[in-house]
Amino acid sequence: MYKPFDLTGKVALVTGGNSGIGLGMARAMAQAGADVAIWGTNAKKNAAAEAELAASGRSVLALECDVADEGAVEAAFAETVGKLGRVDGCFANAGVRGRGTASFLEMSGEEWQRVLKVNLDGAFYTFRTAARHMVERGGGGVLVGTGSLAAIEAAPRREHYAATKGGMISMIRALAVEFARHGIRANAIVPGWIETDMTASDIANAKFAGNVLPRIPMRRWGTGDDFGGIAVYLMSPASAYHTGDTFRIDGGYALF
Repeated sequence: MYKPFDLTGKVALVTGGNSGIGLGMARAMAQAGADVAIWGTNAKKNAAAEAELAASGRSVLALECDVADEGAVEAAFAETVGKLGRVDGCFANAGVRGRGTASFLEMSGEEWQRVLKVNLDGAFYTFRTAARHMVERGGGGVLVGTGSLAAIEAAPRREHYAATKGGMISMIRALAVEFARHGIRANAIVPGWIETDMTASDIANAKFAGNVLPRIPMRRWGTGDDFGGIAVYLMSPASAYHTGDTFRIDGGYALF
């Protein structure tokens, strides 16, 4: 019987997994049979997500971890492996939005570094730790990074955010080539306008919504659950020969 999407026996780690896109991916993978670890910086949101995911009957671990802290990433990963036994798929999804300024000319070095530390340095620490684990134990693995349309379309006054997401996609491509010999696949996901905590203020703005929503051919905002299918696919044997790709999930926004 063809069951390529059965994730029984697999362990998935999702950073930023306590809400939005991350929780949508974690929810789907748990329902497909995977044990799941989620990392987040908000203890209350971690606890709520952990309780929801545990209802699937799978083993679930929620840890507080700031991915911008190299030591914290290594400690959280060690605890994840210690409690769940292994990590088969690592989804670097944690991120912060850039605080837009009136002009790039006014962007401070502090603001630039704040965004890079989480979105790019954090992805680097997370992927490096996961790749070391996967290479050492053998048997392959999955690395998935959450990018943004800002990586492929102009994001004026948010150049720092755009730079991190462009960097994420480039890093994924390099990882796909370097670690293919170890059976490790690496792919990127590029979300469009999704209803999350990060975009809540934008979506609540009537002027913004009036300008953007008509440009989305599917005529709705995306949700975290719209990313469940791609997460299960990338985590599963169905994508065994699929690596180095970028999946745009935006309701057709970039086309229109």
